[in-house]
Amino acid sequence: MSELRFDNRVAIVTGAGRGIGRSHAILLASRGARVVVADIGGDLTGDGASRAPADDVVSEIRAKGGEAIASCSSVAEEAGAATIVHAAIKAFGRLDVVVNNAGIHDPGPFERLRAEQFRAMLDVHLFGTIFVTRAAWPHFVAAGYGRVVNTASEAMLGGIPELTSYAAAKGAVFALTRNLATEGAAHGIQVNAVAPRAHTRMSASHAKKLASLLSMPPEVMDEINASMPPELCAPAAAFLAHDSCPLTGEVLQVGMGGVSRLAIVHTTGITKEALSIEDVADNLDTIMDTSDARVTDTTAISS
Repeated sequence: MSELRFDNRVAIVTGAGRGIGRSHAILLASRGARVVVADIGGDLTGDGASRAPADDVVSEIRAKGGEAIASCSSVAEEAGAATIVHAAIKAFGRLDVVVNNAGIHDPGPFERLRAEQFRAMLDVHLFGTIFVTRAAWPHFVAAGYGRVVNTASEAMLGGIPELTSYAAAKGAVFALTRNLATEGAAHGIQVNAVAPRAHTRMSASHAKKLASLLSMPPEVMDEINASMPPELCAPAAAFLAHDSCPLTGEVLQVGMGGVSRLAIVHTTGITKEALSIEDVADNLDTIMDTSDARVTDTTAISS
């Protein structure tokens, strides 16, 4: 296969000043994309601001011969998101790709998390994704083309302690991705997501506590972290952003050198005309049996 390039394409990557977003931005730029490196430069909970992370990535891209600009507006504010999109149009004259990667992290036991902490997660993860994508959407519709790559998380599936606020926000991004894919099909807009596994400052902040909760020896966690460089998440995200990608409404689990599909399935279940509580209880094994399950389709509606 010939090299997949992004020449003449313009991409916004949010949360691109560090970690996974930085890897996305650098890979896209290395393949010819002109990149808006969007990052407010705050701390893990979203507080504070600094131009340094975004500017550093822009300098790194330019040093390698690529084209990039920085934008340090907040995706959690509708006006900030519009500013990011305007920066792309002003600098490069077009917009083809949005990679919604910006995120924050503030874990804690469910009973201790304040409502404000849940809202902050939704503001950045969900509304940040909505606001940037909505600002880009008219440009995509006018061009009859667009690629949106959102960032979900396997945390939305459960199984990781103290992540109810984060997981709830990522579950909302998952649902947004699926439904936007349906609406985008008529306009040549494809919407997918990645669920990354990577060792970043965000995951590092929770890793030690998680190891304790799971009674995992520190050296085992260190070995796992070493196998999870952010750079291994970027190829799948870049593929979803490429014009040759046939997928829409899909979520790819990425990282550690692997790529797999995350999908919602329907089991065959049971059907009874006069269903009773006892029917559910008596047939629970059949209801839960996934051996003949089908993957739920998202999109195939177009005008």
